[in-house]
Amino acid sequence: MKIGELAQHARVSTKAIRYYEDIGLLPAPRRAPNGYRVYEKGSVDRLLFIRDAQATGLTLAEIASILDLRDKGETTCHHVLDLLERHMHDLDAHIKALKKTRRQLAELAEHARNLDPSKCTDPNRCQTIIHHESVKGATASRHVHKRPARHTHGA
Repeated sequence: MKIGELAQHARVSTKAIRYYEDIGLLPAPRRAPNGYRVYEKGSVDRLLFIRDAQATGLTLAEIASILDLRDKGETTCHHVLDLLERHMHDLDAHIKALKKTRRQLAELAEHARNLDPSKCTDPNRCQTIIHHESVKGATASRHVHKRPARHTHGA
């Protein structure tokens, strides 16, 4: 099957197919005498797997690690579980950080609601933001702000 047919069956672009070939996710196809790529039917399943794995949040490097195991005839279940658990851990850390940010925004909004307009004398400075900076500065000395580490295994 030609690249256009493969793209249609797998619901991906021809550009994505060429990219996956370039990075080794999809084996290079044989070439017809006219130079056209000719793909095997198994390429559709492989592309569908790549697309579905990306939809779960796996990176292309992580997907490559799964495909490498599968191509060697090894089981992938434990490896996939490890990858998914790492992603869930990262998401939990991100959700925690987002909730903290939301609480801070709610506090700022409450401060803005209760702000005395007579204190808004400087057109170049927002009293709500000034309040935020003074609160943030006071708490920064008590808290060390760290971003959650991103796992880049296999990247």
